[in-house]
Amino acid sequence: MLFVMGAAVLTASAQHSVTNHKFFDNWSIGLVGGGVNPTKGNFFDDTRAVGGLEVTKQITPVFGLAFQGVSGFNTTGANTVVDNVNASVLGNINFSNWFAGYKGKPRLFEVEGVVGVGFNHYFGDNDRFTAVDPALCSGNTFTGKLGLNLNFNLGKKKAWTVGLKPAIVYDLEGARGDANTHAQFNINHSVIELMAGVTYHFKTSNGQHYFTKIKEYDQAEVDGLNAQINALRGDLNNKNGQLDAAGKKIRDLQAQVNELRNRKPVVQTVESNVKSLESIVTFRQGKTVIDASQLPNVERIATYLKNHADAKVVIKGYASPEGPLDLNNRLAKQRAEAVKSMLVKKYGIAADRIDASGQGIGDMFSEPDWNRVSIATIEQ
Repeated sequence: MLFVMGAAVLTASAQHSVTNHKFFDNWSIGLVGGGVNPTKGNFFDDTRAVGGLEVTKQITPVFGLAFQGVSGFNTTGANTVVDNVNASVLGNINFSNWFAGYKGKPRLFEVEGVVGVGFNHYFGDNDRFTAVDPALCSGNTFTGKLGLNLNFNLGKKKAWTVGLKPAIVYDLEGARGDANTHAQFNINHSVIELMAGVTYHFKTSNGQHYFTKIKEYDQAEVDGLNAQINALRGDLNNKNGQLDAAGKKIRDLQAQVNELRNRKPVVQTVESNVKSLESIVTFRQGKTVIDASQLPNVERIATYLKNHADAKVVIKGYASPEGPLDLNNRLAKQRAEAVKSMLVKKYGIAADRIDASGQGIGDMFSEPDWNRVSIATIEQ
């Protein structure tokens, strides 16, 4: 028991790195069964069946406290089905977690040491189980247990454990007829117990079936995090100031918008030159004389100029690409002048209202012959 208490003290430091320390966390229940045989007996002839139930409270990943009750069958000469019962309080020490550290989740295979004491009651009054002095008749006695749990933690959630449980169990009172009897670990008053068990681990308050490991912080880390928090709070205060300034600017802009909405509209008149009419006069190849078929296009310009005294016309003459360049330039200029001359002489349009010029070879149209034209454009 001193060893168990010492283990509990040694493993108390492990509690700082895991959660689930509430009273109803980390409980489990299991069924156990197997056989017992006198330590110095014939293994096959003297083996008797035992089975029972155990409830365990895991205090840390290393240390647990178990309450085990088992019953023996045919361990005395009595005619009862159950010949003895043993209720024990056991300390479980997880050597895997103690020496290799707890990784935040149970390993697939773990080894536990078991030590504890129990209260045993025998039924019957003769031929006591050969592991015990025949002088001991029916009655009560204290027991001590030393053993191992070889555990296999199964499943993704580690909710189930299957284990082998070898142990040696001592009858601590020895020969009761001896006046000098005292508590003793006597091999002649002991049995080898070999049981197997299946255990279910109840779900904890955080939804797991085992201790959850948490990250530990040293004081330097805590101070550093506090400094970061204070810096973030300062940034937040600055952002609040910026938001206030932005809110004021929004309110000022809204006031300006409202002022503009209430302001009477100002009407401004913008005058610009607009091309209101365009007319095209075509010519035959190498010719500068206006055909009769093109006279309506010239008269169209003349009529507009007569009806709009402020209007002027720009006439641009063009030539098709065939022939010498000098000839084409002359033809382009003469074609523009031909339209101007008709407007002045036939329709009486003032010459200062007409701007005529040659533009050389034209490329306005995809067909070369179509570029033998004069284009008259009205400017209002």
